[in-house]
Amino acid sequence: MPRIFIDRFTVGADSIDLNGHVNNQEYVRWMQDVATAHSSAQGWTLARYLAAGVTWVIRSHFIEYLRPAFRDDEILLATWVAGMDAQGSPRQYRFVRARDGKTLVEAETRWVFCDLQSGRPQDIPTEVAAVFPIVTDAAEVRAAIQAACSR
Repeated sequence: MPRIFIDRFTVGADSIDLNGHVNNQEYVRWMQDVATAHSSAQGWTLARYLAAGVTWVIRSHFIEYLRPAFRDDEILLATWVAGMDAQGSPRQYRFVRARDGKTLVEAETRWVFCDLQSGRPQDIPTEVAAVFPIVTDAAEVRAAIQAACSR
């Protein structure tokens, strides 16, 4: 079960906006996709959440765009859970260009755990919280990304 989950993908033509770089909307989509993939890797798939009658919803996003990404760039997208309280969790993300290790985007999403029927927040069950280790060490994040870049 990875503490820091890293996905690798190549930017396609459909992700490029009229300015010739990745459209801002793509980053939000990729963040949601990688969060879902990380949860699945930890054993909490969409089917498991649905069977339990619970879901995660997004309360807020913060995104800082540092450098543009372009078509055919290979991107590493790292994500980790940076904290957890009774009903929610901040998840952090870092987009890194694989060829030079440059950080393109840093972001955070505030996720809230909810009852699927009512849509209301509820406490995160112990069995869910237990599979998401909290990562707060910036050196650990850098080391994981550097190792992935060298692969």
